[in-house]
Amino acid sequence: MLARLLQLSLIASFLASFLAFAAAHAVADPKGDFLAGAAAQIGRTVTYDGAYVSLSYPGGDVPISTGVCTDVVIRAFREIGIDLQKEVHEDMKKSFAAYPHLWNLRSPDPNIDHRRVPNLMTWFKRRGKAMPVSREAADYKPADIVAWRIPDGRPHIGIVSSELSEQQPDRYKIIHNIGAGAQCEDRLFDFEIIGHYRYF
Repeated sequence: MLARLLQLSLIASFLASFLAFAAAHAVADPKGDFLAGAAAQIGRTVTYDGAYVSLSYPGGDVPISTGVCTDVVIRAFREIGIDLQKEVHEDMKKSFAAYPHLWNLRSPDPNIDHRRVPNLMTWFKRRGKAMPVSREAADYKPADIVAWRIPDGRPHIGIVSSELSEQQPDRYKIIHNIGAGAQCEDRLFDFEIIGHYRYF
């Protein structure tokens, strides 16, 4: 009986050690989780609404059923533990002059700053994530972030997906919300590209 208890104790000890080792060496895939977080919004975010909303802080969000283009990016980053609401707000508090002054604000506003494309562009650039802008599809990889200027002059932003275009097999589709909710569409070169960022 004592031998059996000792044997069970050794097995339990071995299993505990193995599980601890496996947890410590688990392969993290933040890029994959980021892309999954972007794709998970398709069919859930079904409308576009750019109204100013008072948000909780940190971690504030509008209902998942709605949002703007920046919310696609914000929600994908939250899947990997990065809260752009907090990150942008804290950086703007430290370096407000480094950010665009297009909205007549005298201080940061955590309700809206992270939901504005020029602010996200500035935040990515200040972290050294800017990449060259080109018209070569091969330069844009899954999980890259792209900013455009649409024909009416407004900025737009989206995420390069891991889904390839049917029309051009070396071009990835974009996950974005340009008016009809989160979509995965072949629109990389539909508008003037004004920013290209690679976080991972």
